Amino acid sequence: MSRNVYFSQAVKSEQHLYEDLVIESLKIYGQEVYYIPRNIVNRDTIMNEDIASNFEDAYMIEAYIENPDGFEGTGDLYSKFGLEIRDEANFILARKTWDRLVGLWNNDITVTSPQEGDLIYLPLSNSMFEINMVEHEQPFYQLSQLPVYKLQCSLFEYNDENFETGVEVIDRLEQQNAYQVSLDVDITNAQHFVVGETVTQLLAAAVGDTPAISVYGTVQNIDRTSDTRATISVSNIGALNSDIARGFVVTNNALVGSENGYTGTIINIYDVGDNDTNNVFPSDSNAQNVSIEFEADSILDFSENNPFGDPSENY
Repeated sequence: MSRNVYFSQAVKSEQHLYEDLVIESLKIYGQEVYYIPRNIVNRDTIMNEDIASNFEDAYMIEAYIENPDGFEGTGDLYSKFGLEIRDEANFILARKTWDRLVGLWNNDITVTSPQEGDLIYLPLSNSMFEINMVEHEQPFYQLSQLPVYKLQCSLFEYNDENFETGVEVIDRLEQQNAYQVSLDVDITNAQHFVVGETVTQLLAAAVGDTPAISVYGTVQNIDRTSDTRATISVSNIGALNSDIARGFVVTNNALVGSENGYTGTIINIYDVGDNDTNNVFPSDSNAQNVSIEFEADSILDFSENNPFGDPSENY
C-alpha cells in the first residue's frame, strides 16, 4: 500500500524552518572555529597521498562539539617516541552556513562539501583537528533533508606543511613546529628580511638548455645581532630544477628576499647537529640534539666487542 498522497514530509516551508532552527541552535550552543581547507601541491597518484600541501585560507564558522564530556580517543599515551596526545572530536556544521562562509569562496568548483584532510582550529582549547571522515546522513533525512555535516576529527599532527592563512595564531603553528635551519647573514640595509617572506639563493647558473638551480625557504624568525648582521631561521626548504635534496650553502651567492628584493650573504649555517658547548648555538628543544649527544657519549662502546664498529672512525 502506497503512502497517503495527502501527507508529505518534504514541505519546503517546514524544511526551511527546521534548517533555520538547526542553524540558530548551532549559533547558541556551538563554538566559533576556523575551517581551513587543504591545498594539495603534489599528490602521490600511486598511494593516493599528498606529498606536499599548504593551507592558505581560514574561515570562521560556528560548530557544535558533539562531545560534552571532553575529547574522545585513546587520550594521552607514553611511547618510546615520547608523549602522544590522541584526542578525537566530532564537529557539527550546518550545510547552509558552510556553503555561505566556505563553499562560496572556494576556488575549486568541484568541492561542494567539507573534505577529509581539511583542518579545524578550535580556539577554545587552542587545538588543531584534522577531518578523518565527513558524515552527511546524520540525522538521517529529517523532513526528507540533510541540514548538517558531522565531521569526525582527530588531533592534527604537523608534518612540515605551509600555513599562510593570515590568522596569526594559526600561522604560528608552522613557526613553532617546522624543521628550521638557522643562518648567520651579513646584511646591508637596516630594513631587511621580514618574517613570512621567501628567501632564495642561486646555486648554479643556467647553462644552455640546463636551467638554473636555486634553493628557497620561508623566514620564520629574525634575530638582529647588529646593524649589519642577523641570524634568521628558515623552514620549508626546497630546491628548484634539481632532482636531489639541496640546502643553503656558504658562498658569495646572495640570499634574496621576495618582498623587497633585499639581499644578504650567508656566513654560517647551523643545524641540529651543532651543540652549545661554546654557546655558539643553543640546543634545539624539539630535536633534543644536545641532550642526546651527551647521553650517547656515556653509552657508546669503544671496546673491540662493539658489534657496530669503532665510533671514532670517520666514514
